[in-house]
Amino acid sequence: MRIVRLANFVTPHTGGLRTALRNLGEGYQRAGHEAVLVVPGRERSDKMTSQGRVITLPSAPLPRTGGYRVMTGRRDLAKLLDSLEPDRIEVSDRTTLRWTGSWARQRGVGSIMVSHESLAGLLGVWGMPKREQLADKYNLRTSEFFDQIVCTTSFAAAEFRRIGAPNLIEVPLGVDLDAFHPSRADGAVRARYARPDEVLVAFCSRLSGVKKPELAVDALAVLRNDKVPAVLAVAGDGVRRAALAYRAARLPVRFAGHISDRSTMAALLASADVVVAPGPVETFGLAALEALACGTPVVVNESSALPEVVGDAGVAVPGTAEAFAQGVRTLLERPEAERRAAARARAEQFGWQTAVDGFLRAHRALPEVAVAGVPAARQRPAAVLRPAVPRPDQAFTGWFG
Repeated sequence: MRIVRLANFVTPHTGGLRTALRNLGEGYQRAGHEAVLVVPGRERSDKMTSQGRVITLPSAPLPRTGGYRVMTGRRDLAKLLDSLEPDRIEVSDRTTLRWTGSWARQRGVGSIMVSHESLAGLLGVWGMPKREQLADKYNLRTSEFFDQIVCTTSFAAAEFRRIGAPNLIEVPLGVDLDAFHPSRADGAVRARYARPDEVLVAFCSRLSGVKKPELAVDALAVLRNDKVPAVLAVAGDGVRRAALAYRAARLPVRFAGHISDRSTMAALLASADVVVAPGPVETFGLAALEALACGTPVVVNESSALPEVVGDAGVAVPGTAEAFAQGVRTLLERPEAERRAAARARAEQFGWQTAVDGFLRAHRALPEVAVAGVPAARQRPAAVLRPAVPRPDQAFTGWFG
C-alpha cells in the first residue's frame, strides 16, 4: 500500500513533528508499505530515505513564525498527488491542507487527519474570543473531510469528542527507547552546564510563544531566590530567543541552541536532574517523553496533555513560575534512584512499534494475505466516503481553507 503523507510547518528545527514523521515512515517501510512524505522547503528535492521517499516542494516562509514554510499552491500539490497515485493519504496539518480530504474523497482514496494540536487551545493562546465555538465549527468540518481523525492523547481528542465526531480514534505516539536511555548520562556534558553541587534543570523545545519558555526562566529565578542552586540549560531556538536571553540576563541560564543530533540531546536529557515542559497546549510532548526515557522526571503544565503522558513519573502544576519551581523541588525530594527508575518505567509504555501499528490500523493497512498474485502492500482497500476561522494575526492570513 502506498501511503502519501503531507505535512506543513516542518523545518529542521521542528523536533516533535519531524521525529514523529520519521519514526512512522520508517515503521510503514518495515511493514512492507511504501511511504511518501511531502513537505515544504527552500527548494525542490526528491530523495529516498529510511522513512521512504521524501519530496520537498519550494515554499515561501511565513513571516514571524521562526522559519515555518507552507505549501500553498493547491494546483501543483494536487497534480503531484495525482501523479503519486496514493492508496491512502495522511495529513499532518488541519489548516492549510484540509482541502486534501476532499481531493481524496473525490478519487476514492482513504484519508486520515492527524490532529497534532488543540485548536481551541491555540486560539486561546492567540487571544481569540469564543474560541470553543470557533473550534467546534471548524473541527466539525474537518471531521467531515476525512475518513479518520487521529489524536495522540485524550487531551487532543477532547474537542472532537465534544462535537461527537464519529470517526475519531486515539493512537499514542512513541519514543526511541534505545537512543534515549539513562545510560546516555555524561559527566562531561553535565559539567558543561552545571557544577557538581548545582541542580541542572533542562528546557528542550522551540522558543516560541505557545511553548512558554519564559516560564522556565522565571521558575529558575524563583528557585534561586529560594536558595536552590539551580541552573537552566535551554536546548532550542526560535523567535523568542532574544527576548528570553534578555529576561535571563542575571540568571545562570545556558543557551545550547537547536540540538539536531539525537545522541547529544539524549546526553543532555539524561544528565539533567529535572526537565520542565511549561507549554499549556502540548498535545503529546515528545521531548518530555524522551526525558522520561532517559530517566529524568518532568514538571509539566497541568493545562496540557502532558499529565496523561508522564503519569506518576512527573509532576503537573499550574502555569506559573512559582508552581513550576515547587514542582522541581517536589521531584528533587524523591530519592534520585527512585525518581529515575519511575521515569524510565513510564517511558517504556510508549514504544514506536505500538504507535506504528495503531496508525496502520487507522489506515486499514496492517499486513494482509496477498490475493490473485497482488502483494498485500499494494492492495487498495475500499475507501470510506463521508459526506474560515478568523486569522489570529497578520502572519497567518489564509491558513484555514
